[in-house]
Amino acid sequence: MKSKLLLLLAMSCTTSITFAQTKPNPFMKKKIEVVAPSKKVVVYQVFTRLFGNKNTTNKPWGTIEENGVGKFNDFSNDALQEIKKLGVTHIWYTGVPHHDVIRDYTRYGIANDDPDVVKGRAGSPYAVKDYYNVNPDLAVNPAKRLEEFEALLARTHANGLKAIIDIVPNHIARNYHSLSNPRGVKDFGADDNTSVEYDRNNNFYYIPGKAFEVPTSDTYKPLNGEQNPLIDGKFTEFPAKWTGNGSRQPKPDINDWYETVKVNYGIKPDGTKDFPELPAGYDRKGFEEHYAFWKDKDVPNSWKKFRDIALYWTAKGVDGFRYDMAEMVPYEFWSYMNSAIKMKNPNAFLLAEVYNPKEYRNYIRLGKMDYLYDKVETYDHLKAVIQGKTLPDGLSDIQKGLADIEHHMLHFLDNHDEQRLASTAFAGTPEKGKPLMVVSATISSSPTMIYFGQEVGEAGTVDGGFGKPTRTSIFDYVGVPNHQRWMNRGKFDGGQLTQKEKDLRDFYSRLLNFTIKSDALMGHFKEIQTANRDSTEDYSPGIYSYVRWSANEKLIVVTNFSWVTTSTFDLKVPSDVIAKWQLKEGTYTVTDQLYGSTAKLKVANGSGTMKLTVRPSESFIFKLP
Repeated sequence: MKSKLLLLLAMSCTTSITFAQTKPNPFMKKKIEVVAPSKKVVVYQVFTRLFGNKNTTNKPWGTIEENGVGKFNDFSNDALQEIKKLGVTHIWYTGVPHHDVIRDYTRYGIANDDPDVVKGRAGSPYAVKDYYNVNPDLAVNPAKRLEEFEALLARTHANGLKAIIDIVPNHIARNYHSLSNPRGVKDFGADDNTSVEYDRNNNFYYIPGKAFEVPTSDTYKPLNGEQNPLIDGKFTEFPAKWTGNGSRQPKPDINDWYETVKVNYGIKPDGTKDFPELPAGYDRKGFEEHYAFWKDKDVPNSWKKFRDIALYWTAKGVDGFRYDMAEMVPYEFWSYMNSAIKMKNPNAFLLAEVYNPKEYRNYIRLGKMDYLYDKVETYDHLKAVIQGKTLPDGLSDIQKGLADIEHHMLHFLDNHDEQRLASTAFAGTPEKGKPLMVVSATISSSPTMIYFGQEVGEAGTVDGGFGKPTRTSIFDYVGVPNHQRWMNRGKFDGGQLTQKEKDLRDFYSRLLNFTIKSDALMGHFKEIQTANRDSTEDYSPGIYSYVRWSANEKLIVVTNFSWVTTSTFDLKVPSDVIAKWQLKEGTYTVTDQLYGSTAKLKVANGSGTMKLTVRPSESFIFKLP
C-alpha cells in the first residue's frame, strides 16, 4: 500500500481518494518524494519471449529454429511508442529472469537443463534458475544478455514508460545455480543444514534420507517423447526438497509444481512463525516506519536473499515488480522487503498475486503492497456475467465490500494464467468483451491491466505442445497470430489486421487514453443500478450503470452486457447524485467519451432522467459539461 494514499469512505457505495505528496524520512536528511498517482495507471503485460516473434509456423513442441522467438531488441522505439499511444503507463515484461530452458547454451557457461524437471521446451518463467541474470533466449548475443536488457530498460524510460518484472519468492527452479551472483552472494541452499527437515536459516525444506524422484504419468512425456540425452526419468537431488506448491513427498505428483522447490521463510512445518511479528498498529504506518522496525531484527536468511535480489534490479532501473503467488509467503516478509524497496524508490510499483479476499488487507496494510489482483471478485463476476450465469448487479456489492481498498485492487480480464478474453472458454468473441473492459477500466480508481494481443482480439487458439488452446502458452516457442498481424513484420503499424481487429484496437485506445486523463475515475463511485433496476421500465437484465465524479468532472457510465438485446429506456439519475453534483433544474447535453455521441440529461424535481438506446455490447461514458 502506498503510505501516502488515504482512502476515505464518504458514503455507502461511495469512495473518495485523497493524496499526500511527501512525508519525512527519519533515515535521511531530505524528504522522500512520493508522487502518488493522480490519474489511472494502465499496465501492459507482455510475454517477452513471444512479443517480437515473427515466425508463424506454430509447430507443437517446436524448437526456436522451427517456431522462432522474440528478443529484447524487438521492443524498438516504434514498438514502445505504439504501446504508449494505446494509453499505457507501465509495461510488465513477463519472463525476464533466467529460468530453465531446453536449449544448449553451454558455450556461454550455462549448464543444460534436465527436461525431466522442466515444463515444456521453452520452460516455465516461474522456475527461475538465476536471479541475477536474464533469459538467454531473449538476447541477440546471449553473452551480452544483461546488457541487452539494460538497454531495453533505458529505451522504455526514454519512451515515457515504466518497467516491471517478475519476482517469484515462493519457489525457485529445482536446479537453481547462479553464474552471476554479485561478490559475496551465495546461492540458495549453499549453507543449508540438509540433515533436518527445517531450520530457520535454511533456504529450503528437506526430506532427510530420501532422494528426489521424477514424477511419472501415463499421458505426459518430457519433450513429447523426443530423444534427449538428459531424459532418463532421473534427477539427482539428495536429500529431496519440498516441491514449490508445498508437496512434502520425495516423488511429487505430475500435477504438482515439481520443476520447482519451495523457499523457506521461517514458517515451521506445523505452520507457526519463527521470526519477529509486526506490533499492533503497523497496519496504519507507512513504509518508513516498517523499514525502521526491521533494521535491527534478526530475520531468516531467505528474507535477506530476496530483498537483495529486489534491490539489485531496482538499482538497475526496474520500476517495480509483480510478485508471483505472494500469499504463499508471510506478509511480515513483504513488510521487510517492500519497505526496503520503497526506501530506494518510493514510487516503485508493487503488484501481488493474491487470491484470498480475507487476506487482502493484511498484504496491503501490513505487507505494504501497492496492488493486488482483483481476480476472485470483480474478474470472476464479469466472466460469469458474459457467460450468462449471473446478472451484473452483484458488481455493486463487490465495490461496496472493497470500498476501503478499491484503489489497490488491480483490474484485468486477460493475463498469462487465464483463458483469453476472446476465447471460446470466456467471452467467445472480442466484441463481447468490450462492455467488460469498460466496466473493468472505469468502475474504480485501481490500475487497469491488459495482456498483449487482447486489444486485437487474440483468442489463444494455438496448440504450443505443453501449453494448450484458450491460453497463450508460456511454456513453448509459439507465435501469437492476432498480435503478429498488428506487429506487421516489425513495423508495429497494424498493417495486417482485419478491419474488425483495427476497430477493436481503436476501442481499446479510446478507452484507455480516456482513463489515464480522467479526474473522475480517481474520485467518487456510486452505483445507480439499484434505482434503475427497481423502477425503470425496459431496463433489460444486461444493463449496468453507475456514476463517477470529482470536483472537476462528472461521468455517467452505462453498459450493455447482452450480445443480442438492444435496450431503450429512461435512465434515472437519483436525487442524491443530483444533489451532490449541485445540478439545477434544466436540460444538460452530455457527451460520450468513447465515440462522441450526445444525450440529454433532464433534471426536474431534484432527479435526473436520460432517454437512451444501448445496442448489444455497447457502452457509454457520458460526461457532463
